[in-house]
Amino acid sequence: MPFIKHQMLPLPENSQIIEMASELVDIQTIIPTIQIDLKYATKDNFTGQIVYNFSCCLLHKDAALKLRDVQAEFESRGLGLKVWDGFRPMEAQWKFWKLVPDERYVSDPRKGGRHTRGTAVDLTLVTKAGQELLMPSAFDDFSEKAHRDYMGASEEAIRNRELLQEVMERHGFIGIPTEWWHFDLIGWKDYPPIDDIPIQFAYPKN
Repeated sequence: MPFIKHQMLPLPENSQIIEMASELVDIQTIIPTIQIDLKYATKDNFTGQIVYNFSCCLLHKDAALKLRDVQAEFESRGLGLKVWDGFRPMEAQWKFWKLVPDERYVSDPRKGGRHTRGTAVDLTLVTKAGQELLMPSAFDDFSEKAHRDYMGASEEAIRNRELLQEVMERHGFIGIPTEWWHFDLIGWKDYPPIDDIPIQFAYPKN
C-alpha cells in the first residue's frame, strides 16, 4: 500500500470523524500528575526518527477519564503511570506498518488501526520519584519478551506487569497478547479512526 502524504487541513468531511477528532484531549490537562515520554515525538524509538509533529500525548476524552482513575489508584499505592504513546495519526500508522507489517505488533491501517482512534495507550509504571518499574522487556520490543504470557522474566518484572494489567482492566481497559504495555479502552471498535490531529496541537508549519 502507498504511503499517504500527511495533510493537516482540511479535516475529513465525515461528520462523525470530525466530532471524534474534537474529542481528543491532551491527557495532562485531565491528569496533571501523569508522566509523558512520547517516544515517537523523539528519535528514541524503533524507527530512529521523529515521527510525530506534536509533543503532547492525546487521547479521546473517554479514555483519558478512565486513565485518570487508573492514575488515582496507583498514586494511592505510591506509584504512577508513564505514557509512551496515545493517539497516532494515520500517516504514522502507515509508516510503522511499512516497517513492521506484523499484526502482532503493529495494527494494519487498512483495518483502521487501534491508536488511530484515540482509545489506545502505551504505558508503564513508575515510582513517586519517576523511576520506571522493572518489566519483562523494553518498550517496542518485538519479541516474545513483550508477550503477556512470557514467564522467562524475573518474578519482580512479572509481578509488575500483572499489577499494571490488573489495575488497567479494573478501570475499563483491555490489553493485547503481544505487548504488555498496550491497552485499549473497552469498546474501542465503536470509535472511528481519526485521520489527523486537530490543528491546535500540531507544531506550526515553517
